[in-house]
Amino acid sequence: MRTVLFVCTGNTCRSPMAEGLARKLALDGAFGQEGRGYFFASAGTQAFEHAPISNETAEVLEAIGAPHDGHSMRLNAEMIRRADLVLGMTDSHVGRARALVAGDAKAEAKIHLLDPEGDIPDPIGHGSAAYEALSRMLLEILPARITTLFRETSTTPELLDSSGSLPETLPS
Repeated sequence: MRTVLFVCTGNTCRSPMAEGLARKLALDGAFGQEGRGYFFASAGTQAFEHAPISNETAEVLEAIGAPHDGHSMRLNAEMIRRADLVLGMTDSHVGRARALVAGDAKAEAKIHLLDPEGDIPDPIGHGSAAYEALSRMLLEILPARITTLFRETSTTPELLDSSGSLPETLPS
């Protein structure tokens, strides 16, 4: 099992949408056969524990049959260490995640910006159309980005633990 952790601010819009869409993409085979062994999770740098995801996020995910948990979690260092890949929605999310594991080169190396072209815009307060646009953007970015990063990191020795194994995954 390989774990992908998505990170945003409140864990109510962008990161839970990415999590749900990635789960749907994996079920639909978008990551190939190995995608069936992926576990997706999300957290927020400033999340209130167990807050509900936004109604608009839930509506978008439900409309396309994407599974989601529906509650927020605050990002912590252990989540980062246990994930195989950590994808921040913005440079500031990446920076905050790296700060949580500062000095742990193995953990820092697995933290990346989800969209290599730049920040993923926050749809909060912009209505349903912004959430639908976000879902289309994520559906376009997720398969290639995750596949590429896993291909690159699977050959990166600093991501392996002292026994040469990938780090443990987050519990489901």
